[in-house]
Order: sequence, then C-alpha cells, then structure tokens
Amino acid sequence: MKFLALIAAAALSIAPAFAQSNSPAGLWKNIDDETGKPKALIRITESNGVLTGQIEKLFRDANEDQNPKCEKCSDARKDQPILGMTILSNLKKDGDEYTGGEILDPNNGKVYKSKLHLADGGKKLSVRGYIGVPMLGRSQTWVREQ
Repeated sequence: MKFLALIAAAALSIAPAFAQSNSPAGLWKNIDDETGKPKALIRITESNGVLTGQIEKLFRDANEDQNPKCEKCSDARKDQPILGMTILSNLKKDGDEYTGGEILDPNNGKVYKSKLHLADGGKKLSVRGYIGVPMLGRSQTWVREQ
C-alpha cells in the first residue's frame, strides 16, 4: 500500500511541471535577437485566458543603470521603472498560438502587436512583435526558467 501511495505522490508532483509546459505561464529569460545575450526575466501569468508579462529582473552590465526608467515610452509607462513593468498584454489562445496582444520594447518605447507560441516541448517561447502584419516584425526566442 505504501508503494501505491508513493507512486501517486510522484505522479502528482510531476503533473504541475507537465501542465506548465503546455502553457506560456511561468518565468522566461528573453534572449536579444540581435546580440544573442539574455536581457531580462519575464513572468508570464494567465488570468481568465489572457496572458500578461512583467519584467522581474534585468541583466545589465555593471556600468549600466541597474534600475532604468522607460524614458522613451509615450503612454502611462513613461519615466516609470522598467523593473516590474508590464510589457506583454492581452494575448489570448488561438489554436496553438496566443495572439491579439501587444508587446512593449522598453528600449525604444514602442508598442507592437504581438503573438507567441510554445516550442521545444514548452521549453522555449517564440515571441513576435510586429506592425500591421506578422511578416513585418521581429522574433525573439525566450527560454523557460521555471
């Protein structure tokens, strides 16, 4: 009987990890598509089927401002700290993708339409920001941290 309880406990501990890999919810390291270096950790949460992403940590050189503000933002985020800022919003599941949302690039203050999808069994996230149509944009690959 103890053996069955042990198997049940093991199965239950694996279930959250498996469920997590089927959803973009979690902590992600975004990799700059131009330099290949990590830029930030973003926490994606899901509420009522809508994804939102906030910056939890920035990877910055020692000589850079460790708590920069979004000086180039033109909306309510102008001059607000980038750390803790919501940069992904309103993404909703559409088949294998999440679409209809927006992504902010804090470096230039611009807001782009966005879509994303899981890759590599949920270990990676392909994030695309674009103007107008998805063909006119750029993609980043984010790596799951947890």
